[in-house]
Amino acid sequence: MEVLLFGLLLFFGTHSVRIFADGWRSRQIARLGENRWKGLYSLVSLAGLVVIVWGYGLTRTALDWWSPPLWTRDLAALLTIPSFVLLVAAYVPKNHLKAALGHPMLAGVLLWALAHLIANGRPGDTLLFGAFLAWTIVAFISARRRDRAAGTRYAAGTLSGDLMVTAIGLLAWALFAFYGHQWLIGVQPIG
Repeated sequence: MEVLLFGLLLFFGTHSVRIFADGWRSRQIARLGENRWKGLYSLVSLAGLVVIVWGYGLTRTALDWWSPPLWTRDLAALLTIPSFVLLVAAYVPKNHLKAALGHPMLAGVLLWALAHLIANGRPGDTLLFGAFLAWTIVAFISARRRDRAAGTRYAAGTLSGDLMVTAIGLLAWALFAFYGHQWLIGVQPIG
């Protein structure tokens, strides 16, 4: 559990600099340059992610705190559908989700974490998905507050943008749910 906790601290510590130390972040970007800052940020984030994966794998032998009913797997699968659509909405321009939320990726991660908390009952699951859920709420509030302070406006959504987001999101979800999850995680969520 300690390895997972260290990975989470490294990953979320990096991702929380803008939330808790935005002035320091700005000074480092000015000192290092944007590309070097992004490079260091990416390396530390990747290291944190690798340690999270390793640490989570180490927790898989722990006994369940609770045994989720089988229907929670179906609910989790359903919740991850809009999660994938929201993730795609963060990168496809001119869609209504991006226009309304500003940060649809964070909303997608929130749904993903909630879905996995519902369907899993081991201590490592609770730590991993609970940490993502809590951090995402804080990050979303912080990002929206920054947007309001800066007067940030996102491009208006269009039907074509919405259709593209939906199609790509559904395709990505189907590929991951039916093939990728088993291959990467070792668990078949559907079927």
